[in-house]
Amino acid sequence: MSPSDLGTPGTGLETRILNALPHPVIVIDAEGLFVFANSDAEQFFSAGFSYLAKRKLNDFIAADSPLFGLIDQVRAERSRISEYRVDVSSPRLGSDRMVDLYVSGLPDRPDHVVVMIQLRSIADKMDRQLTHRSAARSVTGLAAMLAHEIRNPLSGIKGAAQLLETNATDDDRALTRLIQEESDRIVKLVDRMEIFSDQRPIERSGVNIHSVLEHVKTLARSGFARGVKFSEIYDPSLPPVFANRDQLVQVFLNLVKNASEAIAGREDGEIKLSTAFRPGVRLSVPGTKTRMTLPLEFIVEDNGPGVPEDIRQHIFDPFVTTKPSGSGLGLALVAKIIGDHGGVIECESQPGHTIFRVLMPAWREGMDQRPGFLSRDL
Repeated sequence: MSPSDLGTPGTGLETRILNALPHPVIVIDAEGLFVFANSDAEQFFSAGFSYLAKRKLNDFIAADSPLFGLIDQVRAERSRISEYRVDVSSPRLGSDRMVDLYVSGLPDRPDHVVVMIQLRSIADKMDRQLTHRSAARSVTGLAAMLAHEIRNPLSGIKGAAQLLETNATDDDRALTRLIQEESDRIVKLVDRMEIFSDQRPIERSGVNIHSVLEHVKTLARSGFARGVKFSEIYDPSLPPVFANRDQLVQVFLNLVKNASEAIAGREDGEIKLSTAFRPGVRLSVPGTKTRMTLPLEFIVEDNGPGVPEDIRQHIFDPFVTTKPSGSGLGLALVAKIIGDHGGVIECESQPGHTIFRVLMPAWREGMDQRPGFLSRDL
């Protein structure tokens, strides 16, 4: 039967339309039984419709969930209701299931209710992506200003200190050296920030992410991550990522370095690198009018103490850091690079478990390798 008849999903126009929606859509009868579920709903509940048709909604979502209150209200008032940021986490669905709900009755069947679910994590990813890009743009202007207004005066200060050092006493010579060292340190900081003002188009092509991660791991083990335990969970069937290889190395070297510093001193410290295919998220690509899916998921995970809650939402903002001697520019640069590629980066953290998740576009035949250009039909 077609969805209009409220039965098993078929191949009619109604089913094709509902399956084309990027959100789970279900219909529940008066007993709470599933009478329809589109393909995204089957994925959300991790079950085919033949299984769902024999189950009630409360077999998957706790009976005290706000969702059931919305369903009762829709039936009573014969209205439509939207509710945002509703937690539908359960043992069957897993934890951290924050969603937006759109609930409506069926005019010809008042005991039936239609529920459309929007995964809040996807909306949050897009919100955070826009925030990260905005933060990077603010640093771009600051970097250009600093390069012009600070580097030249610092050169004069350092030169004056060098001249004073030639006639200074031993005690004063220590101070002139301090002035030179601090001048050099500020120049290095300005140089790092100047990277943010680089607006040149990115040379992109198909890149094997596993080759990048293995290269990063080799570099890390020969330096800051010597003796650190690594584990890998790779999807060998993953297509190439559409990116600049050198910049990907820079991104993951930074993420692995942060993870290594987080587990420093822990005997059970471990860094996990994983790759997977996760279709569904679509974002616009900088420099084009194209919207691309971001199906490639790359994760750097550690079992360190976690990111403090008070800075977790601002971890990719410039000058935000938990390190006493850190500049707070590393993760801001990572966010800029990923954003310039049209990707998304997010951080999930709790004590003993921190994940940096990167979503990126895949490369395939027909993509031009010139900077800023994508072929049609992506």
